[in-house]
Amino acid sequence: MMRTAAIDRRSFVKAAGLGFLAALTPKSLMALERTDAVYASGIRTASGSFAVATVTERGELIDQVALPARAHGMAFSAATGMTVAFARRPGTYAMIFDPRNKREPIVINSIEGRHFYGHGAFSPDGRVLYASENDFDGNRGMIGLYDATNRFTRIGEFETYGIGPHDMTVSDDGRLLIVANGGIETHPDFGRTKLNLGEMQPSLVLIDAATGALVEKHLLPAQWAELSTRHVDLDDKGRIWFACQYEGHRKDLPPLVGHFAKGEDLYFIDLPEQTTRRLANYVGAIAVNRSEGLVGVTSPKGGASVTIDAKTGKVLAETAIPDAAGIAPARSGFAVSSYDGDFLSTRSEVAWDQHIVRVS
Repeated sequence: MMRTAAIDRRSFVKAAGLGFLAALTPKSLMALERTDAVYASGIRTASGSFAVATVTERGELIDQVALPARAHGMAFSAATGMTVAFARRPGTYAMIFDPRNKREPIVINSIEGRHFYGHGAFSPDGRVLYASENDFDGNRGMIGLYDATNRFTRIGEFETYGIGPHDMTVSDDGRLLIVANGGIETHPDFGRTKLNLGEMQPSLVLIDAATGALVEKHLLPAQWAELSTRHVDLDDKGRIWFACQYEGHRKDLPPLVGHFAKGEDLYFIDLPEQTTRRLANYVGAIAVNRSEGLVGVTSPKGGASVTIDAKTGKVLAETAIPDAAGIAPARSGFAVSSYDGDFLSTRSEVAWDQHIVRVS
């Protein structure tokens, strides 16, 4: 693990080039030299403005780029190094930048009648960016397709075969788009108000990345129709892990984490009752550490992060982290951020936003 981490750091520094390194402060240079990995996340600065920051595994800020408004989710292309910060719903911008150099970022806007849902993913070759979007007048989820080889020009769209698509990812072979349709209707005229809580139909869908055709659609059991599917990640076997947020009675104890694969039914992990209560019926982010076979989830409402053995589903660790937000694989376990400024227990003056992504 140490050798892999060192290669990650060196690859980031090599790709950055002398111009980027020369622009960093001595403090940032020292932080970059000592780190095992580099991450990116939206932040709120001490002055109240919004930016996207690169940060070491130790929680030390390296650099930041101003954003036009608050961000939510992030996407990273290992093929090209390009990173995207998506606006928080119902935002209409996405900013694409290369965290390794000072090239001018590219800002794109959703087309008329749409807004971004805060998440997206690159094709494995980095040539296409997929973004979850809301056709709010048509009350249907969409995936926007953007050409990464031509300044992220919009080149098409696919349906998500559901309402309220939130997080999404792409299979390792690039053939499938995997979408968590949260099942919640929203409209920008009503801000972030949830308009159909009594008639939700959350689902997880597999879509053909070449044609947009529906491959599989998995509706949640009727008894958990108020369990909004929100975030997804893939393990090293291609299994899809998903995490949920419950819109029902706060005293209920719904399943919050599960997995499935193409051709299989949804399977919910049987979390201990104390863990479900600690998560407060709300998982804000999920990540898989493929090399260690771990799944990590966070809950800002419960103020906790939980680590799960991907093979057995057993809870390995629970950690109290007030306002726990983003989570991503680290050299060992997971890097976790919080709204109140913690990143792997390192305190800073910035407030980290909901998601973080590893960019080395």
